[in-house]
Amino acid sequence: MFFQTHDGTRLAYEDHGQGEVVVLAASAMLSADMWEYQIPFLVRNGYRCVALDRRGHGRSDRPSGGYDLDTCADDLAALIEHLDLRDVTLAGHSMGGAETVRYLARHGADRVRRAALISATVPCLLRRDDNPQGLPPEAAEASLAALDDDRPGWLARQAQAFFATHLGNAVSPAMIEHTVRMCLATSPWAVRECQRSVLAADLRPDLATLALPLLVVHGAADMSAPVHLTGRRIAELVPHADYREYPTAGHGLYYSHRAELNAELLAFLKG
Repeated sequence: MFFQTHDGTRLAYEDHGQGEVVVLAASAMLSADMWEYQIPFLVRNGYRCVALDRRGHGRSDRPSGGYDLDTCADDLAALIEHLDLRDVTLAGHSMGGAETVRYLARHGADRVRRAALISATVPCLLRRDDNPQGLPPEAAEASLAALDDDRPGWLARQAQAFFATHLGNAVSPAMIEHTVRMCLATSPWAVRECQRSVLAADLRPDLATLALPLLVVHGAADMSAPVHLTGRRIAELVPHADYREYPTAGHGLYYSHRAELNAELLAFLKG
């Protein structure tokens, strides 16, 4: 299914099941297909799942602009308004988590009951004067340069760390290959622009506005969104958040720790 955003971009989404609505926002580079192991589980448990392909991703249009967090959050709002969804649970992985937080800051929580941030790139990744533990800007630029130089090679090098297979997580070579293929299917322009948007973001002021129930799930071995800059910081800045940290999980815990994550999501929805 498709709808048009305010700037005329045609975005794809999936809509499965009936009941209370969960809107799923995917990671940068990944499409709605990443939720393959969450959507059937939630539908079987009586929930309706709506999953968006971000612009430049999956089946959506691939425009040259609109990959900043404000526009991506507005795209999420446009989907929710298009379907006239109410009492929504927003669940975002990685950049999808950043979009979730920015959506709530820009559009409020009138249509949203609760939110879940999964391996989210929130609140602030880069080193700043008031964020001395952040990633050095030169290291971030080096990673972006490596991505620009050889995107398939960059993805291949990141794949094992993405799932933290070195810690014994059972992830097949086929699943790793499938994930890399999904990333390679994304617009190269969108990949680079999304990476830059995530690195430039400072969502600390946005987090300060959150008053709704919040679940935060993060892996201690996450190399893409280091936990001391993201999950643990969210828990500090939003004291009422329900924070869950998985000792052996990397960034791809939506698959490697799918049973635990699904149980956390279901308990959060029922709570």
